[in-house]
Amino acid sequence: MAQQYTVRAYAKGVDQTPRKVSLVASLVRGRTVADALVILEHVPKRAALPVKKAIESAKANATNNHNLDGKTLEITTLSVTAGPRLKRFKPASRGRALPFQKKSSHILVEVSGAEKPKKVAAKPATPAKESK
Repeated sequence: MAQQYTVRAYAKGVDQTPRKVSLVASLVRGRTVADALVILEHVPKRAALPVKKAIESAKANATNNHNLDGKTLEITTLSVTAGPRLKRFKPASRGRALPFQKKSSHILVEVSGAEKPKKVAAKPATPAKESK
């Protein structure tokens, strides 16, 4: 039986609020990577693109760097946390300044899957030596 491995990918500093991104993330949490990518293609929210990119990055890390089979990958962890906030001010009437914050998010994706079966190299047949 093949052993399960876990690979992660981060998308840091996404310029959207964590609440809006986590709504999209909850749609694909716990699914296979192939299903998640199809779902995110059809979600009409702006947050679907960074979540999709993070999942694709985790898939690429798993297949290229860790030699995992892309067909067996499942999303084990998909968490969205708050990133740094930019504090800004909006000018208002009578010389006032109204504060607001530009929020950002960090997306963590962990995928797990089985290792690709290694190909067994066939030994080249040695020709029989001719005797004189």
